[in-house]
Amino acid sequence: MIRSSQFQSPWWARNPHLQTILARALHRSRQHCQGERLELPDGDFVDLAWATPELDGSSPLVVLFHGLEGCVQSHYVQGMMAALHARGWQPVLMHFRGCSGEPNRLLRAYHSGETEDPAFVLDTLRRRFPGRPMAAIGYSLGGNMLINYLARHRRNPLSAAVVVSAPLQLAVCADRIDRGLSRLYQRYLLGRMKHNWRRRLARHPDAAFRPDVGAIASLREFDERITAPLHGFAGADDYYHRCSGLPRLADIVTPTLVLHAADDPFMTEAVIPEADVLPPAITYELSRHGGHVGFMQGAPWRPRYWLEQRIPDWLGGHWPPTQENA
Repeated sequence: MIRSSQFQSPWWARNPHLQTILARALHRSRQHCQGERLELPDGDFVDLAWATPELDGSSPLVVLFHGLEGCVQSHYVQGMMAALHARGWQPVLMHFRGCSGEPNRLLRAYHSGETEDPAFVLDTLRRRFPGRPMAAIGYSLGGNMLINYLARHRRNPLSAAVVVSAPLQLAVCADRIDRGLSRLYQRYLLGRMKHNWRRRLARHPDAAFRPDVGAIASLREFDERITAPLHGFAGADDYYHRCSGLPRLADIVTPTLVLHAADDPFMTEAVIPEADVLPPAITYELSRHGGHVGFMQGAPWRPRYWLEQRIPDWLGGHWPPTQENA
């Protein structure tokens, strides 16, 4: 079922670009965090960021997955970690490879369908904290990845999951962000991607795979020349086809809340599923406005961030009864 969201955009932020840009510019929440380096089976690492002060050993764990080129300092991560911590829950962010500020040991990075590292992290946390309920939140690219994870790992350690502003049809979204004002977001993201790629190459001076990023002008070109060949895909179209989350929604059995704004400037209506393909486990909420990971309410001088209320409220209904609000 697709439900109409209760989110109502204020008069001053009904434009999707204002929602997307001002959400970042106006957000003031800050959450203290402590880092942890987790060694991976292939000899590389991922960096975790734990909200501090550490809570008691029975509080629920909430694992966050950021969007493309995001990190613990991303406004939506900071705001959500602060909101979850205030509820008495323990948030932790997993940085995708290369996103914590230090290039990784291996040349491979991350992408919208790469679930090995998140699966390793979630399994590690389950072994480390066997008695604590656990949920996950994925934003944008991290949301599409989370859909892939839930579909591939039907038996998983999560009590619930939340997916926000996910590009569930990757090819369509790559083309959409290359048009109109959305090209401003592409330019910003592409600049960060190129910078991080050059940093990775500097750590691997003898790597045979050394495509020149100078002439790359779009996310699709980056995926065609770098993401796809680096991670075993025949090209960008093969990557998009195999890793788009939309066809995988029907395979999900974990209770999952999907939040999407119809005016998201990164996407088109092609990412919105048909209601009859959604399994009982998925609660899909669609709002008319909200932009990309925006969802601001209130006055412009004191904005409120609806996601920081809606997501914890929903998660609170999916903890085991003896652990809720522990």
